[in-house]
Amino acid sequence: MSHKAIPDAADEYCGTSYAAKLLNLSVGSIQSLVEKNELRAWKTQGGHRRISIQSIHQYQNRANLAPKAPAQAGGKYLKVMVVEDDPTTRAIYQAHFDQWDIPIDATVLESAIEALLDLPAVKPHVLIADLRMPDIDGFEMLRQLSAHPQFSNVAVIAITGLTPEEIEEHGELPEGTHVMHKPADMGWLRGYLQAMLSMRASQKRQAPAIDMA
Repeated sequence: MSHKAIPDAADEYCGTSYAAKLLNLSVGSIQSLVEKNELRAWKTQGGHRRISIQSIHQYQNRANLAPKAPAQAGGKYLKVMVVEDDPTTRAIYQAHFDQWDIPIDATVLESAIEALLDLPAVKPHVLIADLRMPDIDGFEMLRQLSAHPQFSNVAVIAITGLTPEEIEEHGELPEGTHVMHKPADMGWLRGYLQAMLSMRASQKRQAPAIDMA
């Protein structure tokens, strides 16, 4: 039975990992803040903790913490979400993102269910997802993503060790999905993200000005 995880409407909650990123704290510290009622939270029927975005901002104000955001102003950065269950591979992605001179705001998550729950809060421009994962796999996650109009403009890269024949056995991937076979070509990925950033910048320049008269 599939687990429908993307909410029907954008909510004001996020998961523990994304809350940790926003506050620049460890997941354990976030859990402790929830237990102390410093952050408002609840759990889904599946036992996944949801933390109020508003309570995160309120905690930032109380603790005099500056909001964690990319250094680039004006939205001139690329929001990237990576979904990968292997911790070593997640660390490799993060290490490359940190080294590249590209304005990337990366959110790296370990499960598809966590990613589906956090999509409304993160609003990524690019989703990089492993296909073979426990519980909800990448195939189901991408099917849910493609069925949601809110995320129709998200660029998707599927990372896999499966052969084309094995992928076909799982059913077709959503139209427009880029497939990269393992090991991931980080040079290609860097070029792809640079191209996406350039394309978004070009689209912003070409957008018609609004007549305020």
